[in-house]
Amino acid sequence: MTRPVRKIKIRDFTIDPPLLLAPMAGLTHSALRQICSGFGGVGLLSTEMLAAKRLPTESPRFSPYIMRTAQEKPLSYQLLISTDQEIGPAIGVLHKLKADAIDLNMGCPAPAVGKIGAGIRLMEQPDDVRCMVAEARKRTTLPLTAKIRLGIELDEQKLLDFCAMLEDEGIDMISVHARLKKESFARTPRWEWVAKVKGRLKIPIIANGGIFSVQDAENCLRVSGADGLMIGRGAAVRPWLFAEIARDVYGCDIAPPTVSLPMVYGSFLDHLELYRLEYRLGRLKEFTHYFARNYQFGHLLASRVQSSASVDEARERAGIFFETGT
Repeated sequence: MTRPVRKIKIRDFTIDPPLLLAPMAGLTHSALRQICSGFGGVGLLSTEMLAAKRLPTESPRFSPYIMRTAQEKPLSYQLLISTDQEIGPAIGVLHKLKADAIDLNMGCPAPAVGKIGAGIRLMEQPDDVRCMVAEARKRTTLPLTAKIRLGIELDEQKLLDFCAMLEDEGIDMISVHARLKKESFARTPRWEWVAKVKGRLKIPIIANGGIFSVQDAENCLRVSGADGLMIGRGAAVRPWLFAEIARDVYGCDIAPPTVSLPMVYGSFLDHLELYRLEYRLGRLKEFTHYFARNYQFGHLLASRVQSSASVDEARERAGIFFETGT
């Protein structure tokens, strides 16, 4: 395939290469961001979704949701919003945190999120969203982006009208998770629907969903015509995936990543020490659920860590697995 354009420019901000880490609850925190950054190739990192209503009370020193290190740049903060009244105070906090970009969550399908009128529910409320985006645009000059799904059901005109409204109100870039609300991760993503959005809008469009390899990245770009890629679960399975895609697809000057799975896992454990003890084990279990897929008998690693009562016990059990492979 023809080599895709390597850079995206939105406002005064350049994403190079156009490879973005997806916001994922319980996964996209400092430890994973540091691991991915260490291999290289990430154009834009992300936080997990942050409840705009609670953000003003979070401590950057202690909150596991907003803690970061100096190397985690550039970093986009994703806001979970349900009313326009939440937006001003939340964006004020993000300015103090020196956010590089702000993303609005309009795609989370979790029932608990839907109950508060947030996530993908917003795609059913375009008039309310128009007010929210206008308020956000008024409050910041930072790049303002949105992450959506295809909707509740396949409706091309409804999807395109919604995206066009976002563009008209000042959204600088849209990331499209190419699945419907109730479609599981096991469902092949509909990358061809990202192409429909790309064909209608002028702003950059990012494709998200189902990217676990260089081949997946090439296929997605070919089908979707997207300006860039957002990688989610694939980043937890293979944190070096950004480096591979940046090198092989975008021609970035990055050495082929040298990967030792036990060392990657050990580094993740070390990075968790940034957090208070009570925040570590849950994040380790979530990461291990995906990282274990690198092993033929990875289910054994995952189950032993899941049943651990402490990080020290999980570390010991993981060490035994790495030594024996079973």
